Amino acid sequence: MKNDYIKIIELTFVNAFLVKVNEGFILIDTGLSMHWEKLDSELILAGCLSDKLKLIILTHGDFDHTGNCVKLREKYKCRIAMHKDDSFMVENGLSLKRKTRTLQAMLFSLIRKLFRKKFAFDKFIPDIYLTDGQNLNEYGFNAKVVHIPGHTKGSIGILTGDGDLFAGDTFTNRRKPEVANYIENPMDLKNSIDRLKMMNIKMIYPGHGKPFEFEQIVRNL
Repeated sequence: MKNDYIKIIELTFVNAFLVKVNEGFILIDTGLSMHWEKLDSELILAGCLSDKLKLIILTHGDFDHTGNCVKLREKYKCRIAMHKDDSFMVENGLSLKRKTRTLQAMLFSLIRKLFRKKFAFDKFIPDIYLTDGQNLNEYGFNAKVVHIPGHTKGSIGILTGDGDLFAGDTFTNRRKPEVANYIENPMDLKNSIDRLKMMNIKMIYPGHGKPFEFEQIVRNL
């Protein structure tokens, strides 16, 4: 069951998560640039005004998660945090070549190539580089950073003290819970999943699709 301190912002086919923390909010991922008006209105409705957004955390550097970072930083005067290994993607506006495991992933890759200009975003330099195991208490967030490469080299999850994992694209739940089907490094992904299985994770909040209990997918790993 979803925790009350988490607001899921559904931006067409990608999620952003607004997390209530002490005296403000943290936003995890930002959607595509075309989603700006929807994202901004959802933040306002949640009471996340210009002085309340403490931090933006990016689970990885793909354009569908980073598209509104520059506008958010300009309006909310907040800092952007991510893993350094994906920084080159947002600094240069680059996408990675990756292997696809499913027809759905292949179709998405084709759509991305055909509509590259529509998916463009403003390049930027992150303010903070997060590291594996880093505690986020200084931002009022009872959570830690977990480096989980595989989908991208710099993919991270944010694991809360309650066992909620904001997993980016390491997991998806479009039709059913599954492991990433768009992969930069299969061995890294396998090692990341093996590591996550050893942690106290209850719920997965994926970048695409509905939250689900971790046990739903562990049975099939």
